[in-house]
Amino acid sequence: MTSPRRALIRQPAPRLAEGLLTHIERVPVDYPLACGQWFSYVEALTAAGWQTIEVPPAPDCPDGVFVEDTVVMVGDTAIITNPGARVRRPETIGTAEVLRDLDFRLEWISAGTLDGGDVLKVGTTIYVGRTLRTNAAGVATLRQICEPLGFTVIAVPVSKVLHLKSAVTALPDGTIIGYPPLVDDQQFWPHFRPVPEESGSHVVDLGDGRLLMAASAPRSAELIADLGFTPVPVDISEFEKLEGCVTCLSVRLRHSPPAP
Repeated sequence: MTSPRRALIRQPAPRLAEGLLTHIERVPVDYPLACGQWFSYVEALTAAGWQTIEVPPAPDCPDGVFVEDTVVMVGDTAIITNPGARVRRPETIGTAEVLRDLDFRLEWISAGTLDGGDVLKVGTTIYVGRTLRTNAAGVATLRQICEPLGFTVIAVPVSKVLHLKSAVTALPDGTIIGYPPLVDDQQFWPHFRPVPEESGSHVVDLGDGRLLMAASAPRSAELIADLGFTPVPVDISEFEKLEGCVTCLSVRLRHSPPAP
């Protein structure tokens, strides 16, 4: 039986414009426009056959909409993170509650810090960015959880962007894509494919060859279409002002929880 395709999402908080920044300058964020873009993003998920599940709002957490950072899904195990920015740690509570209610097995990053945006899964390999938000102890804890589940965890130094997945993501065939000026070591990646725009580095696999992408990367979309995939563009310009990308705004649950 095929597992249902479900995705966690969380509405933007009214304090969205106060979100943390690390590598870019702050510019004004249009909150009503951001909300409209978020609803369009959710509509793109549902149109592709994904059931969306809302994590409870976190009105006091400006970055709460970036729900990806709160959990890492490894098979039917949900690993609740310990975000590197202390002010973001309350965001994990609602995510954990939802996944517990869905009967997923929960594990916790109990030592060190780790953001979900630093974790890139390619087959049974889990790449984890060693960044300002994810430290060595967090990498070690993730490794302790994942290796008994049959996954190999490989740490990747990241210095030019906020998260590993701000620099690179993977196509469904395992090809790693990234914008070269922001990738620390292109030679590290097997089957690396450069893209011509920073936001073209980020894709969400919707299944059936469809890839959710930022509308701000039209040339990258053309390149990916030429590789045989179908780009699904969404405008997330207000979230890009906060170092956000298409991967940050959802968490795909591609496995069913374990049977009781």
